[in-house]
Amino acid sequence: MLKRINQKIALILAVIAGIYLFLSYNLPKYPNAIIDADVVPIGLGYLLLFLAILLFLDKTVESEAEKQKRKISKKNLLVLGAVFGFILIYISFLEILGFLLMTSIFIFGCSLFLGYKKHITNGIVSIVFSFAIYALFNYLLRINLPSGIIPF
Repeated sequence: MLKRINQKIALILAVIAGIYLFLSYNLPKYPNAIIDADVVPIGLGYLLLFLAILLFLDKTVESEAEKQKRKISKKNLLVLGAVFGFILIYISFLEILGFLLMTSIFIFGCSLFLGYKKHITNGIVSIVFSFAIYALFNYLLRINLPSGIIPF
Protein backbone atom coordinates (compact mmCIF):
# COMPACT_ATOMS: atom_id res chain seq x y z
CA MET A 1 0.00 0.00 0.00
CA LEU A 2 2.73 2.51 0.93
CA LYS A 3 5.08 2.02 -2.01
CA ARG A 4 6.13 5.61 -2.62
CA ILE A 5 7.92 7.94 -0.21
CA ASN A 6 5.19 10.54 -0.77
CA GLN A 7 2.60 8.16 0.65
CA LYS A 8 4.71 7.44 3.72
CA ILE A 9 5.32 11.12 4.39
CA ALA A 10 1.64 11.92 3.74
CA LEU A 11 0.58 9.35 6.31
CA ILE A 12 2.92 10.85 8.92
CA LEU A 13 1.66 14.36 8.11
CA ALA A 14 -1.96 13.22 8.36
CA VAL A 15 -1.32 11.77 11.83
CA ILE A 16 0.40 15.01 12.89
CA ALA A 17 -2.54 17.01 11.48
CA GLY A 18 -5.00 14.82 13.39
CA ILE A 19 -3.16 15.32 16.68
CA TYR A 20 -2.80 19.04 15.97
CA LEU A 21 -6.52 19.37 15.21
CA PHE A 22 -7.43 17.46 18.38
CA LEU A 23 -5.29 19.81 20.46
CA SER A 24 -6.63 22.86 18.58
CA TYR A 25 -10.23 21.94 19.33
CA ASN A 26 -9.29 21.68 23.02
CA LEU A 27 -8.04 25.28 23.24
CA PRO A 28 -10.02 27.34 25.77
CA LYS A 29 -12.86 29.46 24.43
CA TYR A 30 -12.96 33.19 25.16
CA PRO A 31 -16.48 34.65 25.37
CA ASN A 32 -15.50 38.25 24.59
CA ALA A 33 -13.40 37.54 21.49
CA ILE A 34 -14.79 38.37 18.08
CA ILE A 35 -12.62 35.70 16.48
CA ASP A 36 -11.60 33.03 18.94
CA ALA A 37 -8.01 31.94 19.49
CA ASP A 38 -8.61 28.54 17.92
CA VAL A 39 -9.57 29.79 14.43
CA VAL A 40 -6.04 30.01 13.03
CA PRO A 41 -4.79 26.70 14.51
CA ILE A 42 -7.87 24.81 13.32
CA GLY A 43 -7.56 26.32 9.83
CA LEU A 44 -3.87 25.36 9.69
CA GLY A 45 -4.67 21.85 10.88
CA TYR A 46 -7.23 21.32 8.13
CA LEU A 47 -4.85 22.82 5.58
CA LEU A 48 -2.13 20.36 6.65
CA LEU A 49 -4.59 17.47 6.45
CA PHE A 50 -5.74 18.55 2.97
CA LEU A 51 -2.16 18.86 1.72
CA ALA A 52 -1.30 15.45 3.21
CA ILE A 53 -4.20 13.93 1.27
CA LEU A 54 -2.99 15.60 -1.94
CA LEU A 55 0.52 14.30 -1.31
CA PHE A 56 -0.82 10.79 -0.71
CA LEU A 57 -2.76 10.84 -3.98
CA ASP A 58 0.22 12.16 -5.98
CA LYS A 59 1.22 9.58 -8.60
CA THR A 60 4.74 10.88 -9.24
CA VAL A 61 7.33 8.11 -9.34
CA GLU A 62 10.62 9.04 -7.74
CA SER A 63 13.70 8.83 -9.94
CA GLU A 64 17.28 8.27 -8.80
CA ALA A 65 18.03 11.97 -9.26
CA GLU A 66 15.16 12.86 -6.94
CA LYS A 67 16.38 10.33 -4.37
CA GLN A 68 19.78 12.03 -4.41
CA LYS A 69 18.11 15.38 -3.79
CA ARG A 70 16.78 14.01 -0.50
CA LYS A 71 20.29 13.46 0.83
CA ILE A 72 21.17 16.20 3.31
CA SER A 73 24.83 17.08 3.76
CA LYS A 74 26.37 17.45 7.20
CA LYS A 75 26.80 21.17 6.59
CA ASN A 76 23.09 21.57 5.91
CA LEU A 77 22.26 19.47 8.99
CA LEU A 78 24.36 21.83 11.10
CA VAL A 79 22.53 24.81 9.60
CA LEU A 80 19.17 23.18 10.36
CA GLY A 81 20.32 22.45 13.90
CA ALA A 82 21.41 26.06 14.37
CA VAL A 83 18.06 27.39 13.11
CA PHE A 84 16.32 24.96 15.46
CA GLY A 85 18.48 26.40 18.25
CA PHE A 86 17.40 29.91 17.24
CA ILE A 87 13.77 28.77 17.46
CA LEU A 88 14.31 27.36 20.95
CA ILE A 89 15.93 30.62 22.08
CA TYR A 90 13.02 32.54 20.54
CA ILE A 91 10.49 30.42 22.43
CA SER A 92 12.46 30.70 25.67
CA PHE A 93 12.62 34.51 25.66
CA LEU A 94 9.25 35.29 24.03
CA GLU A 95 7.38 35.87 27.30
CA ILE A 96 10.28 37.76 28.91
CA LEU A 97 11.23 40.16 26.11
CA GLY A 98 7.87 40.23 24.33
CA PHE A 99 6.67 39.43 20.85
CA LEU A 100 7.80 42.62 19.10
CA LEU A 101 11.36 42.63 20.35
CA MET A 102 11.98 38.87 20.21
CA THR A 103 10.42 38.41 16.77
CA SER A 104 12.44 41.29 15.34
CA ILE A 105 15.65 39.87 16.81
CA PHE A 106 14.78 36.36 15.62
CA ILE A 107 14.03 37.39 12.03
CA PHE A 108 17.06 39.65 11.81
CA GLY A 109 19.43 37.14 13.42
CA CYS A 110 18.18 34.13 11.49
CA SER A 111 18.36 36.00 8.17
CA LEU A 112 21.84 37.20 9.03
CA PHE A 113 22.93 33.67 9.93
CA LEU A 114 21.51 32.28 6.70
CA GLY A 115 23.56 34.73 4.67
CA TYR A 116 21.38 37.74 3.90
CA LYS A 117 23.80 40.68 3.59
CA LYS A 118 21.56 43.74 3.25
CA HIS A 119 21.42 44.70 6.92
CA ILE A 120 19.26 47.81 6.59
CA THR A 121 16.65 46.00 4.51
CA ASN A 122 16.78 43.05 6.89
CA GLY A 123 16.25 45.35 9.88
CA ILE A 124 13.35 47.19 8.27
CA VAL A 125 11.63 43.96 7.22
CA SER A 126 12.07 42.34 10.63
CA ILE A 127 10.65 45.36 12.47
CA VAL A 128 7.78 46.06 10.04
CA PHE A 129 6.78 42.38 9.92
CA SER A 130 6.82 42.13 13.71
CA PHE A 131 4.69 45.25 14.13
CA ALA A 132 2.26 44.11 11.41
CA ILE A 133 1.71 40.71 13.00
CA TYR A 134 1.47 42.27 16.46
CA ALA A 135 -1.15 44.76 15.25
CA LEU A 136 -3.08 42.05 13.42
CA PHE A 137 -3.31 39.84 16.49
CA ASN A 138 -3.72 42.48 19.21
CA TYR A 139 -6.03 44.95 17.51
CA LEU A 140 -7.85 43.10 14.75
CA LEU A 141 -8.16 39.57 16.14
CA ARG A 142 -8.05 40.74 19.78
CA ILE A 143 -5.58 38.01 20.72
CA ASN A 144 -3.02 39.42 23.11
CA LEU A 145 0.58 38.59 22.30
CA PRO A 146 3.24 38.88 25.02
CA SER A 147 4.26 42.51 25.44
CA GLY A 148 7.35 41.76 27.54
CA ILE A 149 9.46 44.78 28.40
CA ILE A 150 7.72 47.05 25.85
CA PRO A 151 4.75 48.66 27.64
CA PHE A 152 2.15 48.54 24.80
